[in-house]
Amino acid sequence: MKQIEHLQPEEIEKRSFAIISRELESRGICLPREEAMITKRVIHTTADFDYTRTLCYAPGAVQTAKELILSGADIVTDTNMALAGINKKTLAAFGGEAHCFMAEEAVARLARERGTTRAAVSMEMAAGLEKPVIFAIGNAPTALIRLYEMMQEGDWRPAFIIGVPVGFVNVEAAKELILETDVPYIVNRGRKGGSNVAAAICNALLYELSRGA
Repeated sequence: MKQIEHLQPEEIEKRSFAIISRELESRGICLPREEAMITKRVIHTTADFDYTRTLCYAPGAVQTAKELILSGADIVTDTNMALAGINKKTLAAFGGEAHCFMAEEAVARLARERGTTRAAVSMEMAAGLEKPVIFAIGNAPTALIRLYEMMQEGDWRPAFIIGVPVGFVNVEAAKELILETDVPYIVNRGRKGGSNVAAAICNALLYELSRGA
């Protein structure tokens, strides 16, 4: 039986990242420097090394996301779980705010009237925010599909898309739509993802920036 160690949270995290780095090295995986801190935090959140193969980054995506946060961009999620997981205090220090419109009464009413999902309507509401928005989608492929449709319908463009919904229906196709756009993105190909992954990506960016501040 392995002995249980009693450690402080910061020591657990430090040791976890050291283990991840050693395992990556043992597997012969060398992550691009700019992307490493994000991919490692996703692995830390999921204990799944498949993300080294499936996380896709648009050219210059990490730098673009950092510049957006530094300029005070907001983050919009498709679940309250992702919203809860994002470090809002750190985001606020850069002038940004995190939102989730899924529980709004108006969103639920419009979704019922139009026979669509609350996630899709939430994206329309978020598009009305009068500042740059990073969309962090971890659950609903319909959110990604609606973002894509809105881009096709007019000149509107999201500032950035984190597309990591999890599931089996329309998930892979929705992610591929975003990969076809000219919008800066971090997208996980395939079925895997989740609200925890969306929050982890946001936090990786926030923590990197706060350390450099």
